[in-house]
Parts: sequence; C-alpha cells; structure tokens
Amino acid sequence: MADALTGISRALREAPPDRVVEAADQAIRSVLGAVGTAVFVADYRINGLWPVLDSRQPQVAGQAVQSMVQRCFSSQQWVRGGEPQGRCRLYLPLTVWGERLGVLMVELPQAPSEEVVAAATDIAGEVAMALRAADRETDRYRRARRRERLSMAAELQWELLPGRGISHEAFQLAGQLEPAYTVSGDHFDWSLNDDRLTVTVLNGDTIGLAAALLTAVTVNAMRNARRSGGGLVEQAELASDTVYYQHRGHRHVATVLLELDCTTGRVRAVDAGSPHLMRLRGGAVTRLVLEQQLPLGMFAETRYDLQEFDLDPGDRLFVVSDGVWGADPSGREAYGQRAMARSMRATRLQPPSEAVGTVMRELQAFHADADLRDDAVVVCLDWHGGADRTDG
Repeated sequence: MADALTGISRALREAPPDRVVEAADQAIRSVLGAVGTAVFVADYRINGLWPVLDSRQPQVAGQAVQSMVQRCFSSQQWVRGGEPQGRCRLYLPLTVWGERLGVLMVELPQAPSEEVVAAATDIAGEVAMALRAADRETDRYRRARRRERLSMAAELQWELLPGRGISHEAFQLAGQLEPAYTVSGDHFDWSLNDDRLTVTVLNGDTIGLAAALLTAVTVNAMRNARRSGGGLVEQAELASDTVYYQHRGHRHVATVLLELDCTTGRVRAVDAGSPHLMRLRGGAVTRLVLEQQLPLGMFAETRYDLQEFDLDPGDRLFVVSDGVWGADPSGREAYGQRAMARSMRATRLQPPSEAVGTVMRELQAFHADADLRDDAVVVCLDWHGGADRTDG
C-alpha cells in the first residue's frame, strides 16, 4: 500500500488544481477498487457539508448520507453507513494541521479490511493536503462552500484569514467570523513559529468595505513586523503608526495581541482596545482583565507595554469581539454579562472547532435568530500542556 499511496500523492500533485477531485477519484478507484467517491466541503458558517459535484460521482443526496457526513466531520473519525445494497461506504475526515475542510466518501463493493481502512485514511490526508494547496489556484472549491454571495467586505476578510483552525501537540485553536457572508471589520489572525503561537483578534472601526480595507492594512502591518522578527510590541506599534499616518486618527482598530509559549503556557499580551478574554478552567468561567491601552491608529507614535499571564494544562481561552460580548438585542443585558459564560460551559466536551460554532449559534439564538447587528469573532484556544521538544 505504501507504493500505492506514493502514486496517489503524485497523481494529486500532477493534476490541475481544479481537477483534484477527479484525480483523487481515479486514483482511489485504481488503488482500493472503489466503485465511486465523493468530496464534501464545509460551508462558510460550518452549518452543512456540500458535494463538489462531478458527473461520475455516485448518488450522494439523502438524509442518511448527510447524517454520516456530518457525523464524520464532527467526530473527526472515519465512519461507515448510508450504504446502497451490497456496497460499503466509508466517510473519512479531510483535515490539514487541524483545519477541518470536509469529508471524503469512498464507496467499495464489499466490507473493507483493516488494511483498506488504514489506506483510505492515509489517502484522505493526501486529498486534504491537495485541496488546501489547490484552493489558492482555483475558485471551484470556494464556490462549493458558498450558500449565498459574499459582500465585497466579506470577500476581503475571508481571503485574509490564516485558516479556521490549527492543531499542535500543545494546543488546539479555532476561530469563526459572523455574519459569515457580510462580515466587514472584525477579524482574527495567527501564526506558529518556533513553538510560539501568535494570535490577534481585531475589532475594526467603521462599517462595510471601508472597515475591511482598514482591517487588511492593520493585519498586514502586524504580519510585516512579525515576519521581520518583531515581537508583540513592535507589531502593535508598526500597525498603529501605519493606520494613524493613513487616517490621521479618524480611524482606529481595537486589537488584542497574544503570544503563547508552547513549552511553558506563558502568554504575553498587548491589549490595544476592546476584544475580551474569557478563561474556562474546569467548570469555572473567569474574565481575564488586562490593562487596556489605546486602539491602534488613534494617535501618532503610540507606545505599548506587554502584560503576561499563565495558562494551566486543560485551560480553555475564548477571545471575542465586541459584537459578541456587547450584543444587547431588544434592550436586554449584554451577551457577555451571563449568556457568554453559559455558552462557554456548554462547550466543555467539544473541541475548539465545534466550540466556536456553539458560541455563535447561542449568540444567534440570543438575537432571537435575527441578523446580528454587529460583526462577531470567536476564537477558542485549548492549552494541553508543554510541547516536548527533547531531541535524540
């Protein structure tokens, strides 16, 4: 099977980016003797998984198939079910570095052996990696993810994202933007370098396309400083100066910048505005209050100070924008006063990729299913404990 897996990897690399699904189908049929395959991708709200259609696909409609696809996606484990008579269907998660892309369905003429299941699991990993790479070269998979047209501001925001999740031996991280198809100013970013995870959450000023452009400038200024070796203070100060000299204080961006040491759990932070931090430790929810400094871009040559706190193994940290914390539909108390803590506790048994969706659904219910009045960002970080980097 090792040689076959190498052949599949080669076939995927050599396929045009918009034909990865077809290349995978042909290779899987050849290697596993499959009678059909289907690829499902998650939509922008992660409310459903949708087939990347191809004329050679088996019938993939129906509640039974969708149930199996959702079960596989949520559990991140292969499952079997939803089968036509005399055949077997395997559903395998398509995941890259902790980012859940979708599900691969493989239809076989008979029940598979353990070896075939193991091979199918490895193949799904290869397909996921190919889809992740191809996504920047074709619109096909993004079109399959869209249930409606994105606003121009949302187009910019989704293009700017680093991804929607990442896993590491020391942590798991996930984030979600809402309203997914019209989000404008709120955003998150992250990067893992040398066992240090940098996470930023932004509350953009103004609305619509102007907000998205302001956020894009801010994020890229912080990335420029980070990629040049600058720490959190340098990232905040370069972004602040960039925004100020473009808008002269008329526009600013409330931002929190965090850097997690993956070996110790020590977190450095720069709080430049209004995103809020909540920690779930055991069953207790605590708001982590940092010293708020000026939002980025409010004044020229603003200087920022670092603060620090520690995470214990098993801690869960939520970072949310004002659109979550301060939501107060119909004059009710703000979501962050009590409802946010209830939502966090409800996620205790869920991985971060599921937890961000739970909080967003609870927020939508808090709004009585009306459209959100403001952009909303939820980022969830689980700290497992120090990464083991002992060599030899």
